[in-house]
Order: sequence, then C-alpha cells, then structure tokens
Amino acid sequence: MSEGIAYQNKDILFKILGQTYKEKSFVAYGIDLPPIRELLPTDLPKIAANEKSIDNLFLLEDGTYAIVDYESVYKKSNKIKYLNYIARVMEKYFKEDEAFSLRLIVIYTGDVKSAEPTLETDCLTLRTEQAFLSHIDGEAAFHEIQGKLQSGIPLANDDLMRLVILPLTVPGMEGKQKMLERIVDLAEQIPNEGQRIFTLSGVIVASDKFINREYLDQIRRRINMTQLGQLYEKEKIEYGNQKIRETSIKERNEMALRMLNRNMDIIDIMEVTGLTENELLRLQNEK
Repeated sequence: MSEGIAYQNKDILFKILGQTYKEKSFVAYGIDLPPIRELLPTDLPKIAANEKSIDNLFLLEDGTYAIVDYESVYKKSNKIKYLNYIARVMEKYFKEDEAFSLRLIVIYTGDVKSAEPTLETDCLTLRTEQAFLSHIDGEAAFHEIQGKLQSGIPLANDDLMRLVILPLTVPGMEGKQKMLERIVDLAEQIPNEGQRIFTLSGVIVASDKFINREYLDQIRRRINMTQLGQLYEKEKIEYGNQKIRETSIKERNEMALRMLNRNMDIIDIMEVTGLTENELLRLQNEK
C-alpha cells in the first residue's frame, strides 16, 4: 500500500483542487449533503504525534463542516481515529457564540460491503454517515462517461465526482490500479481544462492510500506532461516561496552564511533564501 503523498505534494494538490470542488456534491456517492462551498486545509492541531491527517475536510453551502475519510476495511477501532479528527476540527473551527454543525462521512471502497455506523458508550454516541462504493457499477459508469466524451457531450459535476472515486469502486489493489490507469487515460481526453485538472488531481488524492508507491510515481510522471503538471510546478514554486517567507530572519541568515562559506553562487543563494544581494554582502562583511 502507498505510504501516502508527501505533505508538500498533497498540500499543492489540495490547493489546485480547492476551487474546482466548489458547488459539487456527494450525490454521485449516494450521500445527501448540501453542495461543497470550500475545500479546507487538513493541517489541523494534532492530538497525538503519530496521528494521521484527515483525508478531506469540506465546508458545505449551508455552513456545515464535513470530514470525509476513505477506508478499504472496516475496523471498529477506526472510530477512535474519527473522534480525534472531530476534536481537531472543533479545536480549530468551533466558536462559543456561534452555531456549529459537523458531519462525518466514511466512504468505503469496493472491498467493504457493510459496516456498523455508530459507536456508543456511556459518555458519547458517534454517528458516521456511510457510502459503500461497492454499490456502484464502476465498469458501467466508466463506459457511460467514456461514451459522453466520444459523443462530445459535456461532463456534468456528478460525472466528475464519479470519475474521481471510480478506482475505489473496484476491490483489491491490482483492480484499483488498473482502473486508475484507465481513468487517467480517459481524463486526458476531457476537452475542458478545468475538468481535466480536477479529475487528474482528484483521482490521485482520493486513491492515495490505496495504490503502491511505484505506480503513483508512474502516474505523476504522466501528469507532469499535462497542463496539470505545469500548474503543479507553479504551485510548488509558490509553496517554496511561502515557506521561505515563513522562515525567521535568523534562520535565513544562518542558511545564507552556510552557503556563502561554501562559495556558492550568489544568485542561487538569493533564490533559496529570499535575501537581496545587499543583505548577503552585509552578512559576508560581518563574518
């Protein structure tokens, strides 16, 4: 199983997905939720050092927050993980004097046919809303969407949402990988650039936990040849620049001094540290 997309790469993909998720809904998955208003960041306060990040966090049009988690097996103990997710979301977004609504949606891949939705103890009741992708005929959905593209019929939002999760409708790792490759091939035929970018980035994020590292790298190499690859590189540069801005002046100066001591090119040092030539010359004179 994949170790997951590196945080920087996932952060960039989420940024790319952010606007394209707007106004889409989970109807295609069999879940009755209001349309999505915003895809929210998942870098929330952590309860434990080894706590994994939430798969998706959405703000819906009615002001409700929605945690969405994908699972390929049912484990009762996963509900403890969900409680941690809930605590982290509430720690960041709950306000004493405002109404707060939070829903927890668990989307099970084609490997799971049924699961217990609740956890009850004397002090709490946890209710999850569940979607079972085993109920979706992935092959029929694929051919329906493929037929639309071949006939020049524009894809609807529900078509795009189905494309993103189609690999997860197939049981077993090998089946998921084969369907993912077919989806990437199909996505490259989508004439609308925004829809193409949404599908390519969305399917990778949704399938992240369920495909192996080597295969994920193959898909990334293919994506680098598309418009998404160009957008991804742009976002990566902006991400790096943001991290530079967040680095303290002291840390940047120390980094610059180490690079100066190695006689590195001043242009390279300026690019890495964000410092001006005058600032670097001043540091050099102060050594």
